[in-house]
Amino acid sequence: MLIAAMVERLGIIVTVAFVMTRIGFFRKLIEQRSHVKRSQTLFIILLFGFFGIIGSYTGLVVNAVGDEYAKWHLTLEGNEAIANSRVIGIVAAGLLGGPWIGLGAGLVAGGHRYFLGGFTAFACGVSTVLAGILAGYVGKREKKNRLVSPTKAFFVGFLAEAMQMGIILLFAKPYPVALELVSDIGWPMIIANGIGTGIFILIIKSVFQEEEKMGAVQSQKALRLADRTVKYMRKGLNSTSAFATCQILMKEVDAIAVSITNKTHILAHVGVASDHHQKDRPIQTEATKRVIETGEILKVGKKEIHCDRDNCPLGAAVMAPLVKGDEIVGALKFYFHSEKSISPIMMELTKGVATLLSNQLELAEIDTHKELARESEVKALQAQISPHFLFNAINVIVSLIRIQPDKARTLLISLSQFIRQNVNGSARSTSTLREECQHVKAYLAIEEARFYDRLQVKYEVDEEALQAVVPSITLQPLVENAIKHGMKNQLEGFILTISIVLKGGTVHVKIEDNGEGIEATRLQSLLKEPVNSATGTGIALYNVNKRLVMMMGDESGLSISSVQGKGTIVAFTLSEERGRLDESRNH
Repeated sequence: MLIAAMVERLGIIVTVAFVMTRIGFFRKLIEQRSHVKRSQTLFIILLFGFFGIIGSYTGLVVNAVGDEYAKWHLTLEGNEAIANSRVIGIVAAGLLGGPWIGLGAGLVAGGHRYFLGGFTAFACGVSTVLAGILAGYVGKREKKNRLVSPTKAFFVGFLAEAMQMGIILLFAKPYPVALELVSDIGWPMIIANGIGTGIFILIIKSVFQEEEKMGAVQSQKALRLADRTVKYMRKGLNSTSAFATCQILMKEVDAIAVSITNKTHILAHVGVASDHHQKDRPIQTEATKRVIETGEILKVGKKEIHCDRDNCPLGAAVMAPLVKGDEIVGALKFYFHSEKSISPIMMELTKGVATLLSNQLELAEIDTHKELARESEVKALQAQISPHFLFNAINVIVSLIRIQPDKARTLLISLSQFIRQNVNGSARSTSTLREECQHVKAYLAIEEARFYDRLQVKYEVDEEALQAVVPSITLQPLVENAIKHGMKNQLEGFILTISIVLKGGTVHVKIEDNGEGIEATRLQSLLKEPVNSATGTGIALYNVNKRLVMMMGDESGLSISSVQGKGTIVAFTLSEERGRLDESRNH
């Protein structure tokens, strides 16, 4: 039967689809959709057009008069046509690349079909071009999705082939012969090509989903490593922290040895060859020196390792820089038996782990600066909020870099704004409520990314009220306290409302949540003295209140109302006249 022969040829589709997923340009088309460079567009058009040509050549030659079938062909006689899978490549081109790529591929394959001849040459050529345009239109509408679903691809392929049958009836002559041809091959081609298009998209989707799963596994491993190494690397880059970190990495990463260096010497080496690759030895590998100089990740072979022992089992390595601030302070190295053992995924994992360790070193630097802070109350607040928040923020950003790079960049900007405000806050005594709001929004952008399914933030802000001044780093600790304690046992539906309203010359500031609430006995002591807390230092509310009272007067102290299970309101007021007075003093 014709339908069986058509389905049999779908094996070619499976093969071509798999081969296409191995081509870099094709992968870029999937990843970026319409953002492919113009220089690559012609290649992609020719690629899909060639796929369509293969579909024509592998079809069955149909003699419409004699009702005969034949395989393979270079030209067609006047009464011959082709039962083929040409439309699959053209529809795939439009679905993946949009109208222009669909049109281009249709012109290539349709023009080829026209020159093959046969009484359906014109009709098949035109229908091939129209199929590309149709699929391109659907692909453009699905632009927000990475891939069109296999089900939708099936219906587009089904419709494109049905359209071809209709065009054959309209343009192929003589009409009785065209009608007999469509009656004979119509449904088999419509069904087979619809299935083929769906299979084509399904194969591509499954390949990329599998790669994403592998990437997710590596990301989880990297985050697990970050959790286990942070307590060591937060102490700075030295022999002790490097050795402990290498031991952890050796258990988690499929390498035969792990090494960490500073800019001049080996700090630790764990695994094979540790008998002669020892700590405190000067760096001998030129590749390691190049990594420290350039900041680039490198893959090197045995010759570039430059070991002074001929029988050294270290056959290859991946090296990545360790960075603290703007300075490269060392290198992380994973060793393997041979270069064949180093996969692209291992390269990405090395880069990710090096980034995490660098971030932890950066946190160590922040801790050092905090210890040198001059104002003890600001220092206490920063000791409470900065390390944990920064570490969580970095983890969120790292987890989004691969799957949502635009969002990762946005959060990185928010983190930068947050850190800048923290630094500025430690250097001066007051800030405007506008600056405090910017600080809070930067903080909440990251928290909303972490708790996207649990946290909802509402703002009720009068623009005129934002000129008032408050002690630096006042709002953010209150907001963090609400999230940390109020959302503790809520899996969803946590609403945080930030209200800054000007009424009769007085600014009313209120942080309200619908969370866990505070026990009545605990509520009485919160503002009188630091309270022990299982999830923090317990000094945020106490310090904020003390600084408000000292700088703005007793009337500006915090007021807290809370009902267990129904939420908490933390509020304070600012006299507009007092706010302007303090601002003039500050300047």
